[in-house]
Amino acid sequence: MNSVIPAIHTQALSKIYDNGRGCRNITLTVGQGEAFGFLGPNGAGKSTFVKTLVGLVAASGGSGSLLGHPIDSLEARKHIGYLPELYRYPEWLSGEEVMKFHAGLLGIKGGEAKRRIRERLDEVGIGKRGSDRVKQYSKGMQQRLGLACALLGDPKLLFLDEPSSAMDPVGRREVRELLLELKKRGTTLFLNSHLMEDVETVCDRMSLMLNGDMIRSGSVEDVLKTKVRWRFKVGGFSPLILDWLREESGLSIALADPAHDAEAAWDMPVWLEADVSDENQAGLLNMLLIEQGMTLYESSMQKEKLEDWFVETVSGRDQRGERG
Repeated sequence: MNSVIPAIHTQALSKIYDNGRGCRNITLTVGQGEAFGFLGPNGAGKSTFVKTLVGLVAASGGSGSLLGHPIDSLEARKHIGYLPELYRYPEWLSGEEVMKFHAGLLGIKGGEAKRRIRERLDEVGIGKRGSDRVKQYSKGMQQRLGLACALLGDPKLLFLDEPSSAMDPVGRREVRELLLELKKRGTTLFLNSHLMEDVETVCDRMSLMLNGDMIRSGSVEDVLKTKVRWRFKVGGFSPLILDWLREESGLSIALADPAHDAEAAWDMPVWLEADVSDENQAGLLNMLLIEQGMTLYESSMQKEKLEDWFVETVSGRDQRGERG
């Protein structure tokens, strides 16, 4: 990661619309080669901030630079790629024709344009369907086309506003794998997404916006190091053993269904939940359950760590949301 000239640097950058919406006083630094996740509820101001960075709207205050160049400069725009949240392409054009138009805007011509168009269409999974008309594409395919356009100029800095929101699970996984490959090549990624798994898998750091303000930042690694909930499906369980399990393991353990109390029948399997810091603690609890003669049918980690961080942060705060 290049620490001398940041890929993105803003100082109190703001864009306030007449209705009071937008983003306010955003100070942020993203290093070159870093993957940065930008989170927040709908209406938080994330897309406004991205549009201000890429020069689609003029800032109301503050300053910013991309790769050392002012955000409103032509030099900054030469090095970026951008996939907007709302992408629209003429439905009578083919995917290749859309790409050819964008290549012309970038000054890429002739054989070089043909080569890049073919490579990018293959890279995003469109392949030979590049000759099909846009009207024949699903929403997910159109989103792939937008990503191919964003990559056409081999950008050093790539802004992605909900890059896989229209895709099915297979498509989302393929996009994540592509983003990881781009990151490996040294491309700086700025990922605005509601999909926590994308941010968990791809990003190094992240920030959370709410009502136009950036309210929390941190590394993805630190968030994922926090305690996570495991679930254990056991047979032959008795509520009398709960206190012993807690004492022996030092963990917070409870029935997943509190309604399953001492009055309930215990001849059926039950689910236990425990907050653990690592897999070793989960293994210890597995061992203790088996030692006590219980049948351990299943144990699994609940993969909602980043989502929990998100919900915990915004919980109890006023949100203007989509309708505010």
